Amino acid sequence: MGLLIIYTGNGKGKTSAAMGTAFRAVGQGLKVMMVQFIKGSWHYGELDSAKMIPEDRFEIVPMGRGFVKIGTETPDPQDVEMVRRCWEFGKEKMMSGRYELMVFDEINYAIHYGMLPVDEVAETLAKRPDSVHAILTGRNAHPKLVELADLVTEMKEIKHPFEKGILAARGIDY
Repeated sequence: MGLLIIYTGNGKGKTSAAMGTAFRAVGQGLKVMMVQFIKGSWHYGELDSAKMIPEDRFEIVPMGRGFVKIGTETPDPQDVEMVRRCWEFGKEKMMSGRYELMVFDEINYAIHYGMLPVDEVAETLAKRPDSVHAILTGRNAHPKLVELADLVTEMKEIKHPFEKGILAARGIDY
């Protein structure tokens, strides 16, 4: 069975860690797909990085509309529908066996905020093809998924430049 890896915690770098693992997998000849539950198609670093790798080896599919309404008391029905579509799309790609590594970016948020049932995700991950590795990212990884995982890395934020208002550290606004 392929590995199940979780990058979680309150610190920055979960998606970056998943990208690094994905790039290593591509270097080893594996085919990788990343589906993004929250991020939309606006400009951000992962999309630029992904363009450097041939599309027949690495695909990135943003399927959300941003963090704007994520975490509210009652999830917006549009966000719930987008999460469901992303999960169905990613699940189909994973179960097809065409990809040796599937990255479910920010799926932990979707589960934590009740937009996706953890039992369904856990059961599907347990039934994935033996040749498929999976990575889940986002804060608040569910204990059921943590138990199922082979590796869990928690990013812990101790200090971040955004808190000091260092504009240069925020990146370029496009």
